[in-house]
Amino acid sequence: MDLGIRGKRALVTASSKGLGYGCAAALAEAGVDLVLNARTAEPLEAAAQTLRAAHGVEVTAVAGDIVDDAVRARVLDAAGTVDILVTNAGGPPPGMWTDWEREDFIKALDANMLTPIALMKALVPGMVERRWGRVVNITSQSVKAPIPVLGLSNSARAGLTGYVAGTARQVAKSGVTINNLLPGSHATARRDALDKGIAERQGISLEAATQSVWKEIPAGRYGRVEEFGATCAFLCSQFAGFIVGQNILLDGGNVNATI
Repeated sequence: MDLGIRGKRALVTASSKGLGYGCAAALAEAGVDLVLNARTAEPLEAAAQTLRAAHGVEVTAVAGDIVDDAVRARVLDAAGTVDILVTNAGGPPPGMWTDWEREDFIKALDANMLTPIALMKALVPGMVERRWGRVVNITSQSVKAPIPVLGLSNSARAGLTGYVAGTARQVAKSGVTINNLLPGSHATARRDALDKGIAERQGISLEAATQSVWKEIPAGRYGRVEEFGATCAFLCSQFAGFIVGQNILLDGGNVNATI
């Protein structure tokens, strides 16, 4: 399927690996030029080179922590005119509600709520002016069904969800859509770390920990980065102009809800 976005330009954050890379790869396959950002330069440049070689698109890599104001300004300057924005950030550390203090919440809000909002404020006005744009925020299934050990993530991502709900409906008439993708458990380094934590707490093998999580997922497996990226690319396509302010679960059926 031709997604109709060949020649568009996208900024994808936290895109050197995992779900962010999956989205960048799917957009590159659709012919979209990319600006990639992640904190560490070497894996970021490696990802950029892989996408250049595989798809023949222009890929600019800007390393640094996007939460930092100076780095974000540098990324936006390199990005220039952007048609597609995909925001992504690693989740805050797990724990219990007694573990977290105010500073922990501030860090989570900065990374998982305020930084995506800052990027939207910087780039959406240009999309509105040009009367076409796509924003996809990678959040979490936890905004539909909170995960007790991920309370920092629950809080910050729910805040972003509320912001998007109102903002998306204000810019839709200008041909700009803003939506959220809510991943459940995918085969990424983040999921590996969570499984290792389970194994250590329960005194079991990593394989046993992974199998215990799989049993809770109706699909019986973790999601694949490639299928997540393909969904992101569709939301950025010419066919997704009537999808506005939605929270789309990619969780293998893990959230047990009628709506």
